[in-house]
Amino acid sequence: MNQSKIMTARDAAAYSQDILHAVQSVVVGKDMIILKVLLAMLAKGHVLLEDMPGVGKTTLALAFAKTLGLDYRRIQFTPDVLPSDVTGFSVYQKETGMMQFKEGAAFCNLLLADEINRTSPKSQSALLELMEEGAVTVDGVTYQLPQPYCVLATENPAGSVGTQMLPESQLDRFMLRLHMGYPDLESEVQILLARTDGNPIDRLEPVITRQELMMLQDTAAQVYVDQSILRYIAELSAATRRHPMLRLGVSPRGSLALCSAAKATALVRGRDYVIPDDLRVIAKETFAHRVLLSARAKTENISAEQILEEILGSVPLPQLKRYQG
Repeated sequence: MNQSKIMTARDAAAYSQDILHAVQSVVVGKDMIILKVLLAMLAKGHVLLEDMPGVGKTTLALAFAKTLGLDYRRIQFTPDVLPSDVTGFSVYQKETGMMQFKEGAAFCNLLLADEINRTSPKSQSALLELMEEGAVTVDGVTYQLPQPYCVLATENPAGSVGTQMLPESQLDRFMLRLHMGYPDLESEVQILLARTDGNPIDRLEPVITRQELMMLQDTAAQVYVDQSILRYIAELSAATRRHPMLRLGVSPRGSLALCSAAKATALVRGRDYVIPDDLRVIAKETFAHRVLLSARAKTENISAEQILEEILGSVPLPQLKRYQG
């Protein structure tokens, strides 16, 4: 890789703090959520936000788009949204006798797919290729999406009116699934105060360029991961596959996602190598949507997060002699 595209860990951490502070000035009281969205973006991953309407999911996406200087589009998923609304479509041009491609909502840097679980499976599946490959194929022609690229999708909680569950193949494309939750009392007061003289997001300015964001992503990809850490990731994944409370464990794609997210975590913390704590801070958000609970777990009201917490406590931590002391 071209070394001119790589930052030092210290510079990358400084850039990351600038991004976090800018977004935190608009999205109040959700510092850990903001951090984890940034981690996914640095790791070139996608994020699924599951929560009730009105808790700031759209504001969070727009704040990141403005802070990072990204081209942003939002598509509201409803039952009548078509796959072509996402990917684009070809139109016959009478004057030239040729088909002309018209871009869909996906052609941007940051796509907010709002209430993704309210649309049809066919429209949901339109996101699969673009999330995995960074491209869309229409009428046999493949079109590359702009870089950097991130999908930030929201979904209403399961059981809400007009929703249907996302298939496992769709969930597996998201690096992280996060829950924003309601703000605490003091944070809600600050939200109300901040909007007495307009929306603070209107005053938000970019703190880095797209090129600098891609440099951050390249730098995160180069963070060192010791073989003992890689084995630890594999052991965590294997533990989910044999746990009696889970009928479906984490796939190898989940292991890769955790590794990438841990690299980004280390970089934001100012290191160019991964330690076990970098994995543990993001493991549940990376794994929980990739497992399926057994009938017994559902009956006993045991959550995936509780099972993963148990696994994290039972799998022995790796020893990193190189970085001890």
